[in-house]
Amino acid sequence: MRGATHAKWAACAVAVALAATACGGGSDSGGGGDGIVSSSWGDPQNPLEPANTNEVQGGKVLDMIFRGLKRYDPKTGAADNMVAQSIDTTDQQNFTVTLKPGWKFSNGESVTASSFVDAWNYAADVRNKQNNSPFFSNIVGYDDLHPESGEPKAKTMSGLVVKNDTTFTVALKDKFSTWPDTLGYQAFSPLPKSFFTDHAGWLNKPVGNGPYTVDSYTKGTGMNLRAWDGYTGPDKAQNGGVDLRVYTDNNTAYTDLLAGNLDLVDDVPAQQLKNVKNDLGDRYINQPALIIQTLTFPLYDPQWGKPGMEKVRQGISRAINRPEITKQIFQNTRSPAQDWTSSALGEKGGFKDVCGDLCTYDPAAAKQLIQEGGGLPGGKMTITSNVDTGSHRVWMDAVCNSINNVLGQGAVCTVNPVGTFADFRNQQSSFKLTGPFRSGWQGDYPLIQNFLQPLYYTGASSNYGKFSNPDFDKLVDEANQESDTAAAIAKFQDAEKILAAQMPSIPLWYQNGSAGYSERLSNVSLNQFSVPVYDQIKVS
Repeated sequence: MRGATHAKWAACAVAVALAATACGGGSDSGGGGDGIVSSSWGDPQNPLEPANTNEVQGGKVLDMIFRGLKRYDPKTGAADNMVAQSIDTTDQQNFTVTLKPGWKFSNGESVTASSFVDAWNYAADVRNKQNNSPFFSNIVGYDDLHPESGEPKAKTMSGLVVKNDTTFTVALKDKFSTWPDTLGYQAFSPLPKSFFTDHAGWLNKPVGNGPYTVDSYTKGTGMNLRAWDGYTGPDKAQNGGVDLRVYTDNNTAYTDLLAGNLDLVDDVPAQQLKNVKNDLGDRYINQPALIIQTLTFPLYDPQWGKPGMEKVRQGISRAINRPEITKQIFQNTRSPAQDWTSSALGEKGGFKDVCGDLCTYDPAAAKQLIQEGGGLPGGKMTITSNVDTGSHRVWMDAVCNSINNVLGQGAVCTVNPVGTFADFRNQQSSFKLTGPFRSGWQGDYPLIQNFLQPLYYTGASSNYGKFSNPDFDKLVDEANQESDTAAAIAKFQDAEKILAAQMPSIPLWYQNGSAGYSERLSNVSLNQFSVPVYDQIKVS
């Protein structure tokens, strides 16, 4: 998902636009709320349309207010049926979806087959400009609704057919054996009729079918969600609600936690990792997650995308001392990357050392590769990232220092810090960046396909470097059509070998999920995507 990991922070002590959600005191505060969890957060890039949200902050909210056909088990990552009663196929290409009866939206409207079909058609319609529209591109009729240019030739995708209130069919262009397992991703959420009849009103106060409802939202301040008493799903909220507070510095959020003004931070800042166990004891969570941090190159820029520059990109990779950075800065809460997926997938899920020497620190080899490729464009490079989340400024400085030490030419690598996540994402998604940029990836679902196709397939939804390789695309298509899991994974790994040869992005490290919480809370856990399982948190 979603080109960045974890939340932003700010502190009351530094007067960061928290007027509407003051720290401390009050019935909804971290220190005295009646069943309300206060948690750090960051403003989403876009309004919370499921098919337009492909970053972590908005995804956290969608995960609380929506339930789709599938839901990924917070502990195992298994794609379990949620709204779906069954998803049947005899040929891995044509599917019949049957819904469980009784599901409703929080406005009282029933969740029907049309709730899904209408939402998916809206997502695919080119006129609606939804970021996640490519997730629907394998459905028959997508190309008519989402042409490369011009107006749509159809109003809906012909591959979606409503049979009755609880049944619809889906025809895919090609076989896709694991397609049902992708349906826990929030882009596939159902939408109520009010989304279409009063779109502006819905955006101001989204209505979903999950265990929480949106009570209020003030951009730059926070969002208050409340448990929905009418929710009948199996994962009913165990608390009264969640107040998500916008922070612009993770250190001050951590300070708020220690002071009793905040209940939960879902990314412990790098500067506090040496202290966190003493500070929080068993209220500190550190576990593997489906997250990888990478540096992506703007291949749409001729300086970085011209033939021969793959050697320069490989050389930069070899100039980064991953073991030292993950140990010194992150206290081994990160581990050096060996491929473009996640170690949390495990070998059975497709994790394998595909990058090899190209992800191994070697100053001599790095200098030789960069020289053979013609050198850095203009003799310099700049790394860009937002610096309001995830201790990014700290590790970017360390990466540049590593590169500068290897090349021995002074400050050839510099950092371009962008103040806010939303600003960075807007520059990234509009292809305005002219040097390598941070491109962290939190999995949408626990499949190797999700770490490759959305980021590197030609025209994919999160392919912000505009990498394009027909052989890579072909291998991904073939892998998706494989009914044998092992054979599919082998093809995906072959596709990764092309990434190693071309190095459109540099794998840096796999990231653990980390969190700290107050004494008021119990039953706190992170799912495989490192997101708190908010609905299971209990408040004393």
